[in-house]
Amino acid sequence: MRHIFFLFFLFIMLSGCSKSEAESKDLAVSAVMVPPPPPAGASEYNRKDKDISEPSPKIPQKIIKQASLRFETDNLDRTFKQIQNAVSSNRARIINDSEGKDYNSVYRSLTIKVPSQNFDRFINDVSKGVSYFEVKNISAEDVTEQFIDLTSRLNTKKKLEERYLQILQKATKVSEILEIEKQISAIREEIESKEGQLKYLESRVSESTVTIDFYKTVAQKEGIKISYGSKIWNAIKSGFFSLSDFLISLISVWPFVILFVVFAYFIRRRLKRRKKE
Repeated sequence: MRHIFFLFFLFIMLSGCSKSEAESKDLAVSAVMVPPPPPAGASEYNRKDKDISEPSPKIPQKIIKQASLRFETDNLDRTFKQIQNAVSSNRARIINDSEGKDYNSVYRSLTIKVPSQNFDRFINDVSKGVSYFEVKNISAEDVTEQFIDLTSRLNTKKKLEERYLQILQKATKVSEILEIEKQISAIREEIESKEGQLKYLESRVSESTVTIDFYKTVAQKEGIKISYGSKIWNAIKSGFFSLSDFLISLISVWPFVILFVVFAYFIRRRLKRRKKE
């Protein structure tokens, strides 16, 4: 009987220990699964741009293309007409056209905006018939990374602006409203600045700039065609015109001439009186 009672008591003790161990394990698991409470004093007013994580947008490759060409031609009008045809067929536009002449050549300079997708074809159309380029510079600048950075920053600023607008709707104190509006104004300025930078880059990517300088050499011996008789006659005419200019300049100062004559007359008369005395 004592053995049976002892075994029964031992069984109760072992079951109680196993139950307490299971409860302690459950408590440990529940303690791990409960998330920690948010830190006290957290305020939406102090959130930074870095707290707003935005995924990097997927942007196609952005390339800025530019070209500078210079060559000699034997016919300026024909070359310009060829360039005009290339401009028309490639949907380009001339934004600057200047021409001039120096001591041994006449030249023309054009600045043209070409759609980027037609850049290579335009260069080929202009290059037809050109045997030699004194200058031919073609460059391509990849600004994709700059695009991605600006776009990401712009999206972050817009998201931050939305949060401040939500906070503004909940604000009740005048001081809070003024502070939030100040922050929104600063963010709006940054948004407009980045939008302007993106538009500028987009315009440079969508349209390439091409500068074309072409000239025709003028013979330096053309001055010999003027005869020596013509040169002498031109010299005589030049001297006559110079004399006429001198007389006209004297007429323009006639009051001073009259004063000088009157002054000289009185001085001469006074000198004669002294000699008589």
